[in-house]
Amino acid sequence: MPEKRDYYEVLGVSKTSTDEEIKKSYRKLAKKYHPDVNPDNKEAEAKFKEVSEAYEILTDTQKRQKYDQFGHAGVDPSYGAGAGGAGFGGGFSGFGFSDLGDIFGDFFGSGFGGSTRARNPNAPIKGSDIQINLPLDFMESVKGVKKTINISRLQTCTPCTGTGAAKGTKPETCKECGGTGQVKVTQRTPFGMMQSSRACAHCAGKGATIKDPCKDCAGKGRVRTSKNLEITVPAGIDDGQSFVLRGEGDHGINNGPPGDCIIRVNVRPGAIFERDGYDIWCEIPLTYAQVTLGDEITVPTIDGKVSYTVQEGTQPGTVFRLRNKGVPYVNGRGRGEQYVRVILEVPRNLNAKQKDALKAFENLMSEKNYEKRKGFFEKFKNAMGI
Repeated sequence: MPEKRDYYEVLGVSKTSTDEEIKKSYRKLAKKYHPDVNPDNKEAEAKFKEVSEAYEILTDTQKRQKYDQFGHAGVDPSYGAGAGGAGFGGGFSGFGFSDLGDIFGDFFGSGFGGSTRARNPNAPIKGSDIQINLPLDFMESVKGVKKTINISRLQTCTPCTGTGAAKGTKPETCKECGGTGQVKVTQRTPFGMMQSSRACAHCAGKGATIKDPCKDCAGKGRVRTSKNLEITVPAGIDDGQSFVLRGEGDHGINNGPPGDCIIRVNVRPGAIFERDGYDIWCEIPLTYAQVTLGDEITVPTIDGKVSYTVQEGTQPGTVFRLRNKGVPYVNGRGRGEQYVRVILEVPRNLNAKQKDALKAFENLMSEKNYEKRKGFFEKFKNAMGI
């Protein structure tokens, strides 16, 4: 008798693997080596039998315990005794029918096996969601705005009330499938004759046929329409975020509920403001005299202008905060902050008189007026050993 490989090795799993992990590995290997995928391939057929045998043992709790304790002899008494491997027998005696249905369904369709319930072709089906991209200016996004948008959606046909049949008529039960929308198909497989369910070709799986289709919807039960909607964009919404209009998507089928309309916003960059979460940032250019002597300045915010006192000796790059001047929280209370960064604007195009005045001013300065420069050169001298 040929030496058998370890079942865990065959399936590529560890001894601590769960049933779900073993099943997942088996499904992958069964698809790879299935005889229908590899016709007239003896090696693939042998591999398929090997992985099936390993799966049958390792998914049976009692057999797995015996295998873990005694190896192949624990699950096949004839193993090593010269017999022909009676332990596995027919090869599939340990499988539940649902297991076979799952595997066969991968090859022959989801209707294979007895565990799959037939879908009711007349059951209500929810309509699909639709998505609209809405461009917004920066201020519209942070303050909120009312907009009129146009949507295109599938709507229940009024003349036929969604049946698809001309007014005064109605769909007839399909004679081929008896209204189930599915027909039974028998197929020959390596495991014998198997029966599966497929969508009825005569009624396209709907369970009913229409002799006289509605002219407005061509028998589909829904028509595409255009509609204007007045919407309110919530204050504080950010670029790439979405909000939902419930029930404004495609109408459902068989009186199913409608889908939703999802509004996705695209926000254009602001002219002077930059958003960081719910905080607002901006830069404000100040003159040399303003940062040196201090000044009362006007600062723009998303709510309008506010006054702010710049302290004497303010350094370039200094950031000051304006509380509660940021973006409102969407659907909540409170708002972020506004941060203002000071930028020193160096004057250009000076005339001779201005240059002379500036030089005279510089001559009046001493080291105590420039603490950062004094500290820098002291560090430089220490580093160079001067």
